[in-house]
Amino acid sequence: MRIFKTKAFHRWTSKEKLADDALCIAVDEIVNGLIDANLGGHVLKKRVALAGRGKRGGVRTIVAYQWDEKTFFMYGFAKGERANISQTELKALKLLASELLSYNDQQIVAILNEGELIEVETDG
Repeated sequence: MRIFKTKAFHRWTSKEKLADDALCIAVDEIVNGLIDANLGGHVLKKRVALAGRGKRGGVRTIVAYQWDEKTFFMYGFAKGERANISQTELKALKLLASELLSYNDQQIVAILNEGELIEVETDG
């Protein structure tokens, strides 16, 4: 399973001090069926714990997920910041998910080289 962050999501994780290890744990949970909401179109909402605060004090992420292949973290927000995303945002995220999940390995390499995606290092 390959895990990626969009450039914007990466900037947000830096601000929130959300470690890549927490993203890997979240993907493991997704693989095991632990999601917060299936928003349709391969888009999932997943709570992610922040170090020292757990999931209750953590953040919410919106991911594009393709079973056993790849996961793209596209958007995130703090629980106290907002309750959910709007329908307009969801529509845009579904379009982005469709595009991201359609990329083949060669296209992903090109986008990684452009800096628009960041690959999360995993232990396997």
